[in-house]
Amino acid sequence: MRILKSVAIAATLVLASVSAAQTPKPVRTQWGLVQGVNENGLTVYKGIPFGAPPVGDLRWRPPQPPAPWKGVRTADKFGPACMQNPAGGRALGLEQLEVSEDCLFLNIWTPAKSPKDRLPVMVWIYGGGFSLGSTSYKQFDGGNIAKRGVVVVSVAYRVGKFGFMAHPELSAEQGGHSGNYGLMDQIAGLQWVKKNVAAFGGNPRRVTIFGESAGGISISMLAASPLTKGLYQGAISESGGAFTPPRYANEGGESTPPLSVAEQNGKDLLSKIGAASIAEARKIPADELMKKLSQSPGGSWPVFDGYVLPGDQYELYEAGKYNDTPILVGTNADEGAAFVRTANAAAFTANVRAGYADFADKILAVYPAGTEPEALRSSQDLVRDTLFAWNTWTWARLQSQTGESKVFVYYFSHQPPYPDTPLFKGWGAAHAGELGYVFGQFGAGMKPTPDDFALSDQIESYWTNFAKTGDPNGAGLPAWPAFANADQQVMDLDDPSHAIPVPNMDKYKVLDAYYAWRRREEEKH
Repeated sequence: MRILKSVAIAATLVLASVSAAQTPKPVRTQWGLVQGVNENGLTVYKGIPFGAPPVGDLRWRPPQPPAPWKGVRTADKFGPACMQNPAGGRALGLEQLEVSEDCLFLNIWTPAKSPKDRLPVMVWIYGGGFSLGSTSYKQFDGGNIAKRGVVVVSVAYRVGKFGFMAHPELSAEQGGHSGNYGLMDQIAGLQWVKKNVAAFGGNPRRVTIFGESAGGISISMLAASPLTKGLYQGAISESGGAFTPPRYANEGGESTPPLSVAEQNGKDLLSKIGAASIAEARKIPADELMKKLSQSPGGSWPVFDGYVLPGDQYELYEAGKYNDTPILVGTNADEGAAFVRTANAAAFTANVRAGYADFADKILAVYPAGTEPEALRSSQDLVRDTLFAWNTWTWARLQSQTGESKVFVYYFSHQPPYPDTPLFKGWGAAHAGELGYVFGQFGAGMKPTPDDFALSDQIESYWTNFAKTGDPNGAGLPAWPAFANADQQVMDLDDPSHAIPVPNMDKYKVLDAYYAWRRREEEKH
């Protein structure tokens, strides 16, 4: 019996020591202690609150600090996604989401063994058209990136009309601006990182922000916002940028409205949902409000509010009014395939004439639609260029002209191993196609080859080198030349990767002339 008892005691001690080894010590943030978990050689923290729940009277307000907590908060589960229609993500083959208005949480993957490690930090901002998105999607697991010697943080932000609705009442109560609550959430997340990431082994003076699609557009907007000065030291934008003129009506190729237009959209929206005031709308339960808002278009995009976004980014960059840090920006060769699956030549031509007005003939000359296949290709290319590629090229040009920091541009042309389903039929390097390579997380149904894994290793190296030094180049990698207006080279990320001249330049030049014309027309009014 004594032998059995001794064995039992020894086993208990072994289990206890294993448990202790698997349980990291709590880390103190400014709001309280958090307990992470060990995963594959990293310490991971999920669901750390960085803002108070934006509910009730805090709906459509700038994020407020979270309430301090006593004891140790377990950080082993993602917070819910911000309010959105979960069907939108499911239609893209993404996981089912738990959604809630109480959603201002961030997550951390750190390889640091001590706060003294002071590792570079990469802060991820997800995409989703400013209407969808979550930090909890498996494709955004930061573990593979963190293993390369950086601390990865992902930040949630309000989307849709919960995150981007402007209204005269809101502007009156908030100092003359409204509508950019989702961007302010991102900024609050960066402020939290600056104050707290050192406790997780990160260096608050070596922060790189990176994002894709709406996340990449967010990166562009944060780069032009005076509110982010000093919060980061490098920026990576995948399929992002916001350098088109303000959108007043239905102008072709433009997205971001000025405050006056956004406020009117907000008034129309409240009228449609039957709310007499903002106070009344704040009393509607989130699920009920979500259903009402889903039936009304508009109000789901950032706003030139004069505060978070001082104005037209093109003009801000021309004047040198932006955060001058190294940037790594780029687009995919076949972005538009994810947005346009069929096209009618007559309808495409009519839409171009309606949206591009007096400039339509010049647009149709480089985006022709003489046949149905030609109209499909032009439809996809016009989406690629107006939403993403022209903005990226313009960002690189303007910063090269007026800034001092290095600029690196990529063109992702490698076809991912898409699942063999009708949804992906005919796709090349489509929108979001690079994400699996950046995170080393290929989606369900994909069958990556050794070449895919090799390209992923290369891209992760480029991204993390940039986070560490402000330059993606490193030992064993194809040389990536910095972009310069006198020598406009971009890195073609493919098998093999190599530097090439900027592709599709004939189209960019026509769009550049179009946007210049739009700005001249606006000055007349």
